Formats: sequence, structure tokens, C-alpha cells
Amino acid sequence: MSSNSSSSSPGSGSCRFADYFVVAGIDTDSGLEPDELSGENFDQSPLKRTFKSKVLAHYPQNVEYNPFDQDAVNMLCMPKGLSFRTQSESREPQFHSFLITREDGSRTYGFVLTFYEEVTCKQICSAMQTLYQMHNVEQYSGVYASSSCSMDSLASSIDDGDSTSLAKLQRYNSYDISRDTLYVSKCICLITPLPFMQASRKFLLQLHKAVTSQQPPPLPLESYIHNVLYEVPLPPPGRSLKFSGVYGPIICQRPGLTELPLFDFPLREAFELLGLENLVQLFTCVLLEMQILLYSQDYQRLMTVAEGITTLLFPFQWQHVYVPILPASLLHFLDAPVPYLMGLQSKEPNDRSKLELPQEANLCFVDIDNHFIELPEDFPQFPNKLEFIQEISEVLLQFGIPPEGNLHCSESATKLKNLVLDDLANDKKNGNLTGNTINMYELLKGNETLARLQALAKRTGVAVEKMEITAPPAAAKEKDTKCHSSEDELRDYKLTVQLREVFANRFTQMFADYEAFVIQPTQDMDAWLTNREQMQNFDKASFLSDQPEPYLPFLSHFIETQMFATFIDNKIVSLWEEKEPLLRVFDSRIEKMKIYSVRIPTLRTSNYQKCTVLKESALAIEQRLVKIDHTAIHPHLLDMKIGQGKYEQGFFPNLQSDVLSAGPTNNNRWANRSSTAQQRRKDRLRQHSEHLTLDNDLKEKYIQEARSIGKSLRQPKLSDLSPAVIAQTNWKFVEGLLKECRIKTKRMLVEKMGHEAVELGHGEANITGLEENTLIASLCDLLERIWSHGLLIKQGKSALWSHLLHYQETEEKREATEERPVTAAPERRRSDSGLILPTLRVSLIHDMRHVQNMSEIKTDVGRARAWIRLSLEKKVLSQQLKQLMFNEGLIKKLYKRYAFLRCEDEKEQFLYHLLSLNAVDYFCFTSVFTTIMIPYRAVIIPIKKLSNSITTSNPWISVSGELGDTGVMQVPKNVLEMTFECQNLGKLTTVRIGHDNSGLLAKWLVDCVMVRNEITGHTYRFPCGRWLGKGVDDGSLERILVGELITPVVEEDLSKQCRTPPQLRSPTVARRLSITSLGGKSNKPNAGQIQEGIGESINNIVKHFHKPEKERGSLTILLCGEFGLVSALEQVFHHGFKSARLFQKNVFIWDFIEKAVTYFETAEDDEDSQENLLKLKGCSAMFCQYVNAITAAPRSIGKDGKLQLLVCLGARDHLLPQWIPLLAECPVISRMYEDGALLRDHAAVNSLIRVLQTLHDFNITLEASLVKGIDL
Repeated sequence: MSSNSSSSSPGSGSCRFADYFVVAGIDTDSGLEPDELSGENFDQSPLKRTFKSKVLAHYPQNVEYNPFDQDAVNMLCMPKGLSFRTQSESREPQFHSFLITREDGSRTYGFVLTFYEEVTCKQICSAMQTLYQMHNVEQYSGVYASSSCSMDSLASSIDDGDSTSLAKLQRYNSYDISRDTLYVSKCICLITPLPFMQASRKFLLQLHKAVTSQQPPPLPLESYIHNVLYEVPLPPPGRSLKFSGVYGPIICQRPGLTELPLFDFPLREAFELLGLENLVQLFTCVLLEMQILLYSQDYQRLMTVAEGITTLLFPFQWQHVYVPILPASLLHFLDAPVPYLMGLQSKEPNDRSKLELPQEANLCFVDIDNHFIELPEDFPQFPNKLEFIQEISEVLLQFGIPPEGNLHCSESATKLKNLVLDDLANDKKNGNLTGNTINMYELLKGNETLARLQALAKRTGVAVEKMEITAPPAAAKEKDTKCHSSEDELRDYKLTVQLREVFANRFTQMFADYEAFVIQPTQDMDAWLTNREQMQNFDKASFLSDQPEPYLPFLSHFIETQMFATFIDNKIVSLWEEKEPLLRVFDSRIEKMKIYSVRIPTLRTSNYQKCTVLKESALAIEQRLVKIDHTAIHPHLLDMKIGQGKYEQGFFPNLQSDVLSAGPTNNNRWANRSSTAQQRRKDRLRQHSEHLTLDNDLKEKYIQEARSIGKSLRQPKLSDLSPAVIAQTNWKFVEGLLKECRIKTKRMLVEKMGHEAVELGHGEANITGLEENTLIASLCDLLERIWSHGLLIKQGKSALWSHLLHYQETEEKREATEERPVTAAPERRRSDSGLILPTLRVSLIHDMRHVQNMSEIKTDVGRARAWIRLSLEKKVLSQQLKQLMFNEGLIKKLYKRYAFLRCEDEKEQFLYHLLSLNAVDYFCFTSVFTTIMIPYRAVIIPIKKLSNSITTSNPWISVSGELGDTGVMQVPKNVLEMTFECQNLGKLTTVRIGHDNSGLLAKWLVDCVMVRNEITGHTYRFPCGRWLGKGVDDGSLERILVGELITPVVEEDLSKQCRTPPQLRSPTVARRLSITSLGGKSNKPNAGQIQEGIGESINNIVKHFHKPEKERGSLTILLCGEFGLVSALEQVFHHGFKSARLFQKNVFIWDFIEKAVTYFETAEDDEDSQENLLKLKGCSAMFCQYVNAITAAPRSIGKDGKLQLLVCLGARDHLLPQWIPLLAECPVISRMYEDGALLRDHAAVNSLIRVLQTLHDFNITLEASLVKGIDL
């Protein structure tokens, strides 16, 4: 089920320490078979080639709960197949581990010791000799065919006295049956249900030592193998167990039920190999489910890093493809378009450059041997990263490990080791060192290598304190090392558990309140499992709103991962079933933390809290290792026939299968003992669930499906590599990608629509800009994975951008070869109001060029992401990807047959899902690339029927957006259209428009201004519907217009284009003609509607300030827009206003304001009004100051414009609630307002004041375009 389930509990039914003992090596009957699958190069000398290995024996034949998979075990025991050596090469035994993930996600572990045995079969030796003769003939002819200059250089090097190296080269690269001894690799392996790495390693090393030592072992090897297979139980949780190897006791221990699950690999090595900084970055990439490729020459290093990094994920579990050792025959699996964590063996120390990887856009490449890590572009950092690294450093330093990692363990150490080994081989000792280190120094004594070693050590900075040549007395030395090794082991155990506790503590702190946000199901388990995909299980928006700001970039990505989804699923399933082990431990820790810290349930802070249980966790392990709880039965003589069990030194014997194929019959006492109360409870639950309506198999299937949402295969099938199986695997990938696309687009749509519904006043917002960004980044990642599936040819790191470049190249060639027709000027649409914007041509190549011109973006991955964002914002992503995907010739050239992009039906469905995103508006390009230069086009549209057809004055405009403004720009006279380029203005908010009133025909009736972003195609309409000119309307020569985005016309095909674009069919905003300018003839709203309008406009401003700062949008629209505060207050002032006079000009609200100011300024001399004035003196002086400043401003704004400005300034400085009563009390009101006016109704005025006072809590900042030239 869950990918790590077996790390804490063994497969059902397993209660033995080991399930199988395996021997693999050369099958002398089938001889030398080249291993084509591992893709080796036949130019290599035969000794360097790989040959097919075979499982020679495994005991027992089969275990019911863990069926033996011969192909997989053979492939993982010897991932490179057989390798051959001669006596002149190093033949040190090598240990590595592997794991096999079963269909249900549970795991089996393998521990392998590979060693070299002399080849005794004459046919194999002569076959090798023949291969060498053929190889040498090819090489010889190859050398003579090469140019003479290379021969000259070869000759000169020989003249330079370098003949020894040439001879050595020939000796190393040859095999002579008469002179050389041939050795071949063989391996012995234990397969266990739990990862007891240290114990298995010791057991195998002792077995190997028994084979190579002078003295035969105390008992036949069968006795020890039989013992470990059948008589050594698994230690119970929280206990330790001692059993016997060939030469000494072996101890293993298992954590208790409340401790972190079993992990037996030394984390120290992972930190030494990578360094702390790199390891934390790798850890973050794994948490965000990127593609992770580990790379090393050493299989055990791959396994140590992979297992180390996945154990640190507690309580989460890696849910995707997990193959820590990828056999050479499975290299096509790097093509998997899903998140994966794989380990690849490098052939040479520095061959990264030769590695062709299909997808790198989201790849984290970890070169373990070179202490180096290549990270994907811009991913969020782990929360509190610096304090976190500091805490881990402190733990490492306590154990004497440098946080920057240990470079000695890579290059320099390897050099030293190789030198030592070469000399040992030349010393004819066969490289078989015993555990006693003195021999090594004796070997080195008087040896010329020592001087070289010491010089090298000095140069590479390796400490050589340990290379003391003076050997202490043998007994003392032996005793010392024995104690020392167990001390080292204990230190490793303590360090590992403390490091794991530090990581686990981060998640306990970060997710302490996660349970509060789990959405509990209302139905039963069957219904829940059946509808799992439609269910929302976790309240993501509320959870994020409760987190400290610095955590958000990471957490918003992390809660979208499969591992988090599975964690929450497990939590919900625990309502009906027993808790999953990791979840149980995690929940108990959270409870414990809450009891001890009694944290007040306030908002989370980002204060870093260190782990407090380091000492006690180390102590628990130490106590188990010092005081052994159980001892297994001792190995004993088996019932073997006389003469069996003989052995020959240096050769692993053929074991007697009859005694190893089955265990003792009476050995059920510990099997029963391990059936704990927990096991019995499980049985009861199982019996109970069998009575439920859903049978168990079906339930298991549902749970599997529920948990596999959005993920494909977890591990490739290692056993069958036929083309049919590979095709089926790829088919599963294609299905998985399509499903993931459906889920992602649906999520983006639901979230975004939910948000837009809120803007319209329905429901609650549940998406933040941050979350939107996360969803878009995740879509970019999915597109990269789809485009890299089955890829043949790629330039650069981004598969999608590479395809776009190929497309661009073919299109440009096609355009160049076709005779280009004379292009007509872009079609303009005319309407009753004159001209309108020309159509913006939708072109994939144009969009690419825009992105290529963005100097801010430096990488192909960045360009691909920018292009996706731009297409999404323009609502053409589906349309443009369709152009790419249906260019058949190009697709066939770039992709293999099984690629997603060559599956016709799936492509159609994929484009359909993407098309659904056109239903919502995204600003994901404009809002991210804020510093780029963008071309804009502006058109001023006059109302021709009522206005002069031409104007003699000089018009100007200034465009403002959320990110800045253009300043005043002159518009060419009577053209009324202009294009300009400036830094990204963001979403456009206002346009200031005006003219200089020169000439005879200066008056001008403007319908609206249209402004379009020429890159994204976003078009804004700024309605006006008023005159500009002296002596007409309110005498304004300048107006501030508030804009709104209009729906773009996406042109699938220009010929199909309908003649009237949507924006002319029905304008979304009614033209804002002021009540006064229409002579008061419109339907006037009643008092109730006006008060409601005020409430609504204030409410919108309050909502605006309650959003996170980055997501607020434009305040100008809420102040000056159609339903803004200014418009609502204008309605209040117009109610009962005596505006139209017979045979006189219209009177404006501003006239009333000016009369009120005159009254306040003259009333100071009037005795009667002194009393009233004392109360209002400060207030009225301030009011007069503001009105006079607006009147004196060097701007030609009309009376309505001045009123708008006064309201905006009053709102900014929180003065409106003081000014309204001032005007209501002013005697001028009785002359200018009817008795029933709202301003003359005390109750209405008091209610208005109360509503306006709610704005006092907010800091209102006005856009620069509104307050230009006002000095206050």
C-alpha cells in the first residue's frame, strides 16, 4: 500500500529474520553470454564487458507470503551482470543492498556480498582468450588505419622512456591463458522482510571469511545458513536479538511502536557524501516530488542516499517510482514522465557529460561521488532553512562530522585506496586482507608505495594519523578493534536516530494542527472510497491562511503533492481501520507535544523550535544494544550425509539443498509468540470487515486506486523486459499523464472560479495568488513531463522549449520558401462611434519571439514557463499546443512511437482539458514578469453623432496601472490612436485624458478610451461619455477614467470571424453619464437604494483590505469606478438637489460645495452664527483648506472631477465623517435642497456618518494619477 509500509512492519506472515539465501554467478553450462540488455560497448576489452549472470541456487524454494522473483533478484544482485578480473587487478569483496517494491507498495530488502572466484572451467578460459584475440585484431587494424601523426606521437612517447606505461597498458588490457589466472564475480545474498542492513552485512562477511580462510569453519556453512533462515526470529518491536554468525555474535534491534520506524543504514555516510547544504536541498526536492536521479559508481552509496533521504520524510512516504539501483537494462525507465527517485551507476568517475537524459526541466541530479548536486530552477526553500541547517550542524559536530561533508570519502580516499590495493595485488596476497589491520602495515613496511602514499596524502590534505607503522602487541590491538567497532556502530546508531529526530521535529512543529483542517467524511468507508477522487479531504486555503508568511511558498507546493494527499487519506481511513504505523507514531508525537508545551492556540509563529528528545531517543537504542533481550538458537550440525559439507579454500561450496530447502517442523514457539495482541486485534478486525458489504479484495482494490491518484507505476517490473511489457508500461504512463492533466485543470478551474464568484459577491474566497502560482507551476511541470515522454531529439534542458524551437525553425523555413502575398493592413472594425482597435493576430511564433526578446530570462526552462504563462493569460494555450501536436512530420521526427504526443485519442482529450482553462482569467504572465518592456496601443473613441467630427485642440493621455504609469503623452491630432512602449504597467487602472482647448473647434465628446497590451492581448475599456471643453458640461478639460478588462476575441480563423466583436455588441459597463449632464431626466434612485449603494461600496473597500496585500487588486476602481464610493456619495448629494433651473445653466454639486466654503469663510464675522461655528471651527477650516487646494490646483478638471477628488482625499485622510455633518448643518443647504433630501434628514445623515467611520481602520493610498498637482 504505502510505499514505506514495510519499513515499520514486515510483510504479513513474516516472522523470520531472513526469507531467502541466494547464490548468483556464472552458469558454466551456458558459458559466456554477452549481456546485451546492459548496453555495454563491444569496443571495450573483453574483461571490461558484462556477461549474463544467473541465480545458481536459492533456499528455500518459495515462501508463501514473499514469492521468489528470480529475474528481479538476479538483476539486482548483479546489476551489471558478471565481471571478470585477472590476478593483476583488485578483487576486494563489495557489499551492496537493494530493495524490491511489490505491486501493493510493500518492500523486500536484499543484502549482497560480491566476491571473485577463480575460473576453473577450461571452456570459459579459452572463450575469454578467443574474445581477446578477436578484440586485439580489431584494435590493431584500427590503430594502423588511424593517421600517422598519432603513430608519431606514440613513438615519441616511447622514446621519452615511457615504455613501461605502454607495457603496463598492454598487460592490463590482455588475457593470456598460459600466463594469467582468470577470476569471475559471484555473490551471496540474504533477502529479508525488514532492512537489517548491518546484521546481514556482518553475516555475509563472516560467511565469506570462512570460505577464504586457511582453517575450515567450526561447522559446515549449511548450519549457519539454515540457522539464519529458519531459527532466527525477527526481534519484537522495542527489543534486541542476538544470533550467531560463523565467527561471532551478531546483534540487531528494532524500534518500539512509538519510536521512528526501523532504519539500519548509516545516515552519517549520506551527510558525508553530500554535505549538509546539498542534502537539505535534495530533501526539499524530494518533498516537492521532483524527479531525482542519484549517480555513483558504488551501488551501496546509491542505496544509502536513497534510503536515507526517504526515511527523513517521516511521517510522509515517497509515493512514486522508487528504484535506488536502476539496472543497466532498465535505462529506458529514465524516460518515465512521472516523479521518480532512481539511482544510476556511473561507469567512470566523470561521465556526467555523456549521460543523455530525456527530461531535465524538473530534475534534481545528484552526483554522489563528486559531492555535487544540480538543482531544478526556482523551487521554494524549506521553511526556516538556516536555523534548520544550524540545528543539524550542531548534531553532526557533536559526533565529529564536518557539516560541509567529507571530501576525503570521495576523490582522495579513492586514490589512496586504489594505490593500496594495487600494491597488495602485486604482493601476490590476492588482496584478501583479514580483519586484522596490522598485516596491512606490515605489507606496506619497506614498500616504495608508502612514500608515494604519504606524499599524496600530504597533497590532498588527508590526515594520516591512523597510518602508524609501529604495530602494538597483537592481543591488545585485537581487543581494541573489537570494542572499537561496536563503539563506532553505536555512535552511528545514535547519530542516525538524532538526525532523524531533528527532521521529524520540523514536521511535528509545521503540521501540529493539521487535524483541524482534515475534512471528515459524512458517508461510510465504501462510499468514501468509491468517490475518493471527487472529494476534498483537506481545507488547504484555511490551512495556508493559518501559517506564517515565510512558510507559504513551500507549504503551498507541498500540500499539492501525492505524499501529502496519501497522508491525509490514511488519516481519514483510520476512522474505520487501524492507524497506519507512521501516522500512529506521528499523531502520538503531536499529542505529546501539545501536552508538554500547552501551546496557546494562537496563530502559528515562524519561531524556530529545536528538537528536545535527542538524548532520550539515543538512550533507547543504546539500552537495547547493551542489554540484549533475546538470543536465537545456536547453529548446530544438520542431518547431512557423510562427505557432504566439504569445502575448498577460496571457493564458495555447492550447498546441500535437501537440508536447506525446509526448516525444522517443531519451531513454532516463537512464531506463536510474535502473534501479539496487536495481531489478534487485526484478525478480529479482518473477520469483522469480511461481514461488511464490500468484500476485502474489492476494498483493497479501491484503496489502491484511491491512493494511486495522479501517480503511475511505483516500480518497474524487473522480471519481464519484453517489448510488450515496455509498451504496456508506457501505456500506463500515458493514462497516468492524462488523468493528472484532468485533475490539475479541474482543480485550477474550480479554485479560480470560486475566487471569481467571490469577486462577484458569492461565497468565500478559497484561492490565493500564491496558491494560483503553485497550481500554474505544477501545470508547467506536467507539460514538461508530457513533452519529455518518448523523446528522441532534444536541445537544452526543456523538452517543451526544444520542440517549440524545432517548430519555429520549420515554420520560418516554410515562410521563407513560400512566395509571400502582399499583406493587407490589419482589418479595422468601424462602428457608429468611429474607429476601434485593429485585430491582434494570434501567432505561436510571435509569442515565442516575445519570450525570446525577454532579456530577464536566461534559461530554456524559464522560457518554456514564460511561454506557458503567456498562452494561459491569452487563453490560447490549448489552441497553440494543438498546432505543435498536430504537426505530424515534426512529431514523428522528435518522438518515439509510444510517446504521449503520438497517442491520437489522448492528445484530443488532453487539449480538451486545457481548453477548459479559457473559462477563467489569468494574469500569470503580467503579474510575474513585472520589469519587462511591453508595447501598448491606445485608441480614443469620440461620439461622432453628437460631437464635432474633428477637433482643433491638442489631446493628451496618461495611462496608469498597478505597477506604474506612463506620464503625459501627446496624441497625434485627429488620428486619436497611438502605440507606445513602457515597462510593464500590470493590470491597467486609470487613464487621464485631456486637451489644451486651443482653436475654434475645441469641444470634444469622448465615448471611451481603449488600451491594449500588445503582448498579452488584454484590452481595457475606459468609459467616459462626457464632454471635454470650456463652457460645456461641467467645463472640464481633463478627466480621470476608470478602466475595466473586456473579454478578448480569440481568433481561431480570421475568415470565420464575425463582424461585430463582443465588446461592441454589449458594453459591460453602462456609459457613465452624470445625472446632471442628462438634465435630471434619468430614473432617479430612491433613498433606500442610495443608502444600499453606500453600504455596498464601503463593504467592497473593507473586503479589499482584508485580502492579503499581494492579492488586493485596484483600490481606484472601488473608489472611482461605476459602483465606487464617489459614485455612491454623488447619489447622496444629488438626492433632492435643486439642479436644473428654468432658462439658467445647470447647477452642479461643486457649486453647493463652493457656496458652503464661502459661507464658512464669511461666517466668522457674523455674530449669530458664532455659536454654531465654535463647535465646527477646526473642522470647517480644514474643509475650506481642501476645497481651496483643489480649486487652486494647476489642473483643468471640471466640477464633477473636483468633487471626485474631494471625496477621494476625504476618504484617504479619514475626514468624510466630519465633513458630511458640516455640510448638513450649513444654512446654504435649505436654498439648494428640497425638504425631503437625504442630507436634510438627521437620521439618514447619522447613519451615513457611522458607515463612513468604518473606513478609519484602513490606510487608504490614492493612485498618483488621482492626486497629481494637489498640494496637501
